[in-house]
Amino acid sequence: MSIFTGAGVAIVTPMKENGEVNFEKLGELLEEQIAGHTDAIIICGTTGESSTLTHEEHLEAIKYTVEKVNKRIPVIAGTGSNCTETAIHLSKEAERYGADGLLLVSPYYNKATQKGLIAHYTAIAESVKLPIILYNIASRTGVNIQPETIAYLVNHVENIVGVKEASGNISQVAEIAALTDGKCDIYSGNDDQIVPILSLGGKGVISVLSNVAPQYTHDIVAKYMEGNVKESCQMQLKALPLIHGLFCEVNPIPVKTAMNLMGKEVGPFRMPLSEMEDAHKEVLKNAMKDFGLKLA
Repeated sequence: MSIFTGAGVAIVTPMKENGEVNFEKLGELLEEQIAGHTDAIIICGTTGESSTLTHEEHLEAIKYTVEKVNKRIPVIAGTGSNCTETAIHLSKEAERYGADGLLLVSPYYNKATQKGLIAHYTAIAESVKLPIILYNIASRTGVNIQPETIAYLVNHVENIVGVKEASGNISQVAEIAALTDGKCDIYSGNDDQIVPILSLGGKGVISVLSNVAPQYTHDIVAKYMEGNVKESCQMQLKALPLIHGLFCEVNPIPVKTAMNLMGKEVGPFRMPLSEMEDAHKEVLKNAMKDFGLKLA
């Protein structure tokens, strides 16, 4: 059984002006997402600025989210690291807090071999009982989890059940689907490829777009799953200018900027992320207006 089907939000981590995590605001965002029919919460992923959270903040954000959501929808905790022991520690704690699943990014910077990736993911999976979604995003980590490696892991490690595919390579996604024969839940890691990945048997998306348009993103997947492929495709295409705006600078700079423009007050970024360039902000504003989002 899949951890979730539909649109899961890769939720931002709101900050206070002094740089501390704003848990009160996080609670508001979680309630808005649930009201908007988001199908799962993914906490402490790339969009959540996990790379600049301390381990204490990281775990506190997971614990807070699990308690606030209170089993209304699944909570998937980002617990990946380029250090296997760190990933094991974070994963064990997330399991202890009651998370429903884990999202494990491929080890960054040290660029493990495919053999190393198998050892890394197997060690983490064996330390917990929670279902695990691999996160493949070579543009950030410097290493691609090859389709053969994904197939090996889902076939040999019981609780590795899926992959968030953010390679942007549809041919690779097709190869994963072919090699795993339905055993791997595939989620789009790119908002502009939701429908293409659904057409290859995908289960949904782990979405940045959902931060500003939760119901809309949910509906793209829901309509496809109901058999209304044409309308799902039309919605995907309509959202492209906004999606491009949300990625015209490195994530999560545009999406947090968009949320602040909407009056959601998610605060500043952690350095080395910086404020959005004015020219890019205008592109984002125009895309938001054209899509129908209300600016404060």
